[in-house]
Amino acid sequence: MRITFVSNYINHHQLPLCMALMEENEVDFTFLQTEPMTEERKNMGWDESLSKLSFVKLYYEDTEGSKALIMDSDVVIFGGAEDESLIIPRLEKGKFTIRYSERIYKEGRYKFVSPRGLIRKYKDHTRFRKSPVYLLCAGAYTAGDFKLVGAYKNKALEFGYFPKVIEYSDLNELREDNECVNLLWVSRYIDWKHPYMPVNLAKRLKKEGKSFHLTMVGRGEMLKEVEEYAKASDLLSVITFIESKSPDEVRTLMRKADIFLLTSDMKEGWGAVINEAMNSGCAVVCSHETGAAPSLIKHNINGKMFISKDEESLYRQVLSLLDDKALRYELGSKAYKTMTTSWNAKEASKRLISFIKDDNHEIKKYDDMGPLSPAKNLSFAKVKKGIRN
Repeated sequence: MRITFVSNYINHHQLPLCMALMEENEVDFTFLQTEPMTEERKNMGWDESLSKLSFVKLYYEDTEGSKALIMDSDVVIFGGAEDESLIIPRLEKGKFTIRYSERIYKEGRYKFVSPRGLIRKYKDHTRFRKSPVYLLCAGAYTAGDFKLVGAYKNKALEFGYFPKVIEYSDLNELREDNECVNLLWVSRYIDWKHPYMPVNLAKRLKKEGKSFHLTMVGRGEMLKEVEEYAKASDLLSVITFIESKSPDEVRTLMRKADIFLLTSDMKEGWGAVINEAMNSGCAVVCSHETGAAPSLIKHNINGKMFISKDEESLYRQVLSLLDDKALRYELGSKAYKTMTTSWNAKEASKRLISFIKDDNHEIKKYDDMGPLSPAKNLSFAKVKKGIRN
């Protein structure tokens, strides 16, 4: 069975799933990279050398051969590329195809009323609603977005991104010796990541005399102004700013962290750092609008969500963990189990191959509601109602 995964470029978040598919019996797997990696991603530590792996084919070096591969494959997983014309001929031929998509209305679902946008969505998606084309939802709100345009009814599956999952014999080994509660934020310094939120949280916690330290890792256009704000607020004794770390170094920081913060809003289609932090045993506190949050986090069971952009909500969720080590470890342990038992590349690959091989392509209801389960039609309001201290 020939499976081709088409996307803009391979990265460390996609690699584990690709490797797992490579290891599946009777699978001839190719990753078709449609463009060179951007300088921005390289500066973030993404590994350009991955494009030289044996199963990676570069579309821009063999355009005709790549188009033939797309048409001849038993199944194509189309995971995001600017040129929709690569996949449309296959869909028009009625060939079994799987879309792999984040939200299409990251700036708000009101956008779907745009006539021009509806025409484009019809051309690329809705007109194929009776064809053998399915949707892997890289985000808990993705299915709801596509429902607005009448696409993928009863054909949308839970999915996401699957960074490397590491098994640890002693999950809390590196954080046991923390002198205070370690908070960690890893992101880009741009407006919709809301980098002022963790700083304002630190400001309030310091004023209240709490014992903690916040580490913020990342680069971006707002870095200098956030640093200056922290300095002016006399917070440099409780905040450490680190501009750049490799993915492995970030994992080490996560293993030392007690609480991991993700403050992005609805523009965060998934947020793979949540996977990594949960795998590291952190107690995760995550904005409810991020795509990964409702998929990965069961509120107050294996992590916590706060109301997006609401500093009081973030404060309450963090405060409930700050003086309760047992609760932090309980949430972290259950988060780790979530990653090692269901939300990992090996399990996702196994379920995906089972779905592909099923002649009826039946969507199974897995007990853990993990990858390849039926995707829910979620709204921000519905998730928000479930957030309690």
